[in-house]
Amino acid sequence: EVQLQASGGGLVQAGGSLRLSCAASGFTFDDYAIGWFRQAPGKEREGVSCLSSSGRSTYYEDSVKGRFTISRDNAKNTVYLQMNSLKAEDTAVYYCAADSTGYSDYPLSPYEYDYWGRGTLVTVSS
Repeated sequence: EVQLQASGGGLVQAGGSLRLSCAASGFTFDDYAIGWFRQAPGKEREGVSCLSSSGRSTYYEDSVKGRFTISRDNAKNTVYLQMNSLKAEDTAVYYCAADSTGYSDYPLSPYEYDYWGRGTLVTVSS
């Protein structure tokens, strides 16, 4: 059974940091690109960051560039999203997803992803 479990969300003050984790099981993790998405109340889901299966290619949505860092530990089947300098507008439910192609021309498009996990809520207070 394919599972993706996001964790690490919580309440943090603006300017603070959180590290999200996405633990994967049930598929060949090394072959998949992993993306992070978020959905704020009343808004559509948007791509935040993606890391290719090789780990050599990373992508970031413009508003998080320089503040968020994505990384993966294939030995642990886990992808991380380090979020620094958090802003109120980062408040959302964050999801991780897996893309079987390993690399996509549209890495931040949710339509590229095969598997999705349950989200973890990040709340940034201003």
